[in-house]
Amino acid sequence: MDIKLDPSRDDLPLMANTSHMLVKHYVLDLDVDFGSRVIEGTIVLFFGDGNRFKKQSSATQETFQMESEEDCTFGTAEPCDVPEMDASTYSPQMGYSELAICGKGDQDAFNNDGNHDNQEHDSEISSSKYCCDTGNHGRKDFLLVLDCCDLSVLKVEEVDVAAVPGLERFTKAPELTATPEKLRREIVCDLVALPADGWREQLDCYTRCSQAPGCGELFFDIDSWSLQIRKTGAQTAADFPHAIRIWYKTKPEGQSVTWTSDQSGRPCVYTMGSPINNRALFPCQEPPIAMSTWQATVRAAASFVVLMSGENSAKPTPLQEGCMSWYYYVTMPMPASTFTIAVGYWTEMKPRTSPSGDLVTEHHLPLSKADSRYAETCSHVEYPCRFQNASAATQDIIPYRVFAPLCLEGACQEALLWLIPPCLSAAHSVLGTHPFSRLDILIVPANFPSLGMARPNKEETGHVSASGASVVKYGLNPEKGFMQVHYLKGYFLLRFLARTLGRETYFSFLRKFVHLCHGQLILSQDFLQMLLESIPEDKRLGLSVENIVRDWLECSGIPKALREEREAADRVPTGLAGRVGSEVAKWIRVNRRPRKRKRGKQEVVFEKLSPDQIILLLEYLLEQKTLSHQTLQRLQQTYCLQEQDAEVRHRWCELVIKHKYTKAYEQVARFLQEDQAMGVYLYGELMVSEDARQQQLAHRCFELVKEHMDRASAQVVSEMLF
Repeated sequence: MDIKLDPSRDDLPLMANTSHMLVKHYVLDLDVDFGSRVIEGTIVLFFGDGNRFKKQSSATQETFQMESEEDCTFGTAEPCDVPEMDASTYSPQMGYSELAICGKGDQDAFNNDGNHDNQEHDSEISSSKYCCDTGNHGRKDFLLVLDCCDLSVLKVEEVDVAAVPGLERFTKAPELTATPEKLRREIVCDLVALPADGWREQLDCYTRCSQAPGCGELFFDIDSWSLQIRKTGAQTAADFPHAIRIWYKTKPEGQSVTWTSDQSGRPCVYTMGSPINNRALFPCQEPPIAMSTWQATVRAAASFVVLMSGENSAKPTPLQEGCMSWYYYVTMPMPASTFTIAVGYWTEMKPRTSPSGDLVTEHHLPLSKADSRYAETCSHVEYPCRFQNASAATQDIIPYRVFAPLCLEGACQEALLWLIPPCLSAAHSVLGTHPFSRLDILIVPANFPSLGMARPNKEETGHVSASGASVVKYGLNPEKGFMQVHYLKGYFLLRFLARTLGRETYFSFLRKFVHLCHGQLILSQDFLQMLLESIPEDKRLGLSVENIVRDWLECSGIPKALREEREAADRVPTGLAGRVGSEVAKWIRVNRRPRKRKRGKQEVVFEKLSPDQIILLLEYLLEQKTLSHQTLQRLQQTYCLQEQDAEVRHRWCELVIKHKYTKAYEQVARFLQEDQAMGVYLYGELMVSEDARQQQLAHRCFELVKEHMDRASAQVVSEMLF
């Protein structure tokens, strides 16, 4: 895949000035309208202090912080300015204020709006024109910057949390001596700082505060990548409102949600892990350091089921006729990119033979036991952590639910439901306490960009500015999502470490690592450093963080250790792979035989193989220059390849395309339609062959699915075909 990278087009900007203010909690109140393909409503943001002068969670983050403060002179206590513009541009009554910048190219929007630092620094941000430091340009008002894209913002207002009765029980705000503005800020500061054992009361307070009346509209502006908000006279982050409400709508073309059909042909919508994460679903702070909690109320037609990444098993509440409301929440602070939603005609799939009640029922312990704390064992910010709950440590299978379109019930019963309990139990046995109390599993539509699920692990984040803004290098390039080499190398690196250090030592460390680092942001280098420090120096076998990074992460191609492992396996095949090698030899002999078998010649008997072994077998056969159609037909019949999982069928389709096995072209077409993200590579194979029939197949399949295809996948395929 030929990738032409252009930082000004392909870098993903993270604009939020998290060094000045941090969102501590989001309250969303949304309506889902399938007729207009719009999600609309309000979001209330509760802020705490920014992270600029706080201790960072890793040495690398601390280094970034020191560098950014050396390069920039802006301080949180100093005022920052907004551009001199006509008053109508910033009028809250204007409604859709993005009209102020509508029609400009990205570069013009960032260079001319006056809110961004255009000085050339030696950093990734400035070279990409994405720097978002709110510097001094004249007027002395603080500017709050949120990450935002493809949203219609209708109104922004301060929330009058002081009007909510009963908050005095939880806050220490001096009502008599404080000004109204200071009183509101101090109420929010006290609210976000409530202790973890009061999380239920805290959620209730957030709910009531989110429903409080507004006490003044705020000026706002919106450009391609950010929402910028200011309050006249609020010169510092400390003066800025700490609870604001934003009225907004998503756009049908927004990249954070996909409006599509499920496997039954019925409408659904879901967040698909796009390169821009959730900023086209709600205004937020995208940098991972901005971890927050959230709660959401979502209304939809009564025929729909609403699923979210919440900690509670939500049940629908009837509203007016034909409408249901769903409520979810999380109490563990997490990055905004982890917020997910899926609305569709989902059916809960339950095993035909019911397991024990422990597997399907949520148990609530008495508060005296459930809230017992062992704070010295946790290093994260305070929240109601399951690692501090003695009973959670022994719960190997947490409650779970499985949802899918009704047409997939048979497949769920056969291939999925029976697997979940042993998988959860195995994860507990290796890693220890489950970090969440429950799990929802959804069988997603065919156009779900499965390769995009790895998106938070981008190659590199650029230089972090004083405001907290940065970029994800090449995060917007649609082809990068399909380059899986770095993920494969990471997988084999972990296998290499387990084999080199010993499985018992390695898995013992993994369990300790999860226990020590849960609830925190950890870099790869931190993980490797902790691993090696847990092993006596004389048993590290010469491994160091530096040489691991050099040999596995920074080098191109297959690492030397992996090549040597492969060569050794080829010389002395053992175990499951060894059985595959003998089967490959059989198929090669069969392929060399004449088509008419001599009378009395003994038929070759093939061993039964697991799906993983079939994948390896097909990969070996892909190395063969020629395979006859007779061999391919027998191969298909022997392993029922058209009925195997997507990984197996992908290799089978590669064989079909390589050897122009026309009888199986419809199986290739089925794969391209039902496994759209995985099928991207096959479009390239069909076009490279320069075979007219294969190219027609590629064009025909793309025409059938392009309107429903993930945007990045469709763009990549379109460039292959046209």
